[in-house]
Parts: sequence; structure tokens; C-alpha cells
Amino acid sequence: MFDPASLRYDANGLIPAIAQEADTGEVLMMAWMNAASIEKTLASGMVTYWSRSRQEFWEKGATSGHRQRLVEMRIDCDSDCLLLQVEQTGPACHTGRRSCFYTAVRDGEEVELTKPMV
Repeated sequence: MFDPASLRYDANGLIPAIAQEADTGEVLMMAWMNAASIEKTLASGMVTYWSRSRQEFWEKGATSGHRQRLVEMRIDCDSDCLLLQVEQTGPACHTGRRSCFYTAVRDGEEVELTKPMV
């Protein structure tokens, strides 16, 4: 049985988690998890992060409806980063965009790649 204590957390007890659309491979967002949020995610099947600003659990989409259903959790080779393959409902970014990675740097300039979905 997987034990979240086997992961390597930072000094604050957190580990970065990258959310990726399971079907397309699109990178959606990055957030933080702790052992308890990992346990909640695995138990419910809905991704729960740890909000550093609010110091509380944050079930993705609980208020917006833009939920993430966990398809598979992967652990990197150093056990210090997670890849969450998810089914995303609606936009993943709080700006209303599908992905939080909507800005590119091209020729030294920031370029907005997508507009909000909602």
C-alpha cells in the first residue's frame, strides 16, 4: 500500500504537484500538496491541494465546479514531485483559462497564448 510519508517534502511539509490532462497530456497547473491532501485525493478521487495562502485544504473546483478527477498519480524519480493525471472539468486556471501556462516568452517579450474560456 502506498504511504505518502515515503515522499520527500520541503521544509514546510509540501510537495509540488503538476496537473496534466490525462487524455491529451496538456499541462494544466501546478500547486502544492501535503501528506494529508494526498490522502484525501486518493480516498475521494477528487484532487485536493494545500493552499499556502489560506493554510487550508483546497479541493479543486469545490466552489467553481471546475473539478479535477484523479486518473493516476505519478511520483518522480527523486520522490519530490508529483504528476497528477486528471480529467479536468472546465478551466483549470483561476483566470478562466484552460491552463495556467498561457504566457510564453518569445523574442524577449511576453505573449498571451489563450483567452479565458469563461
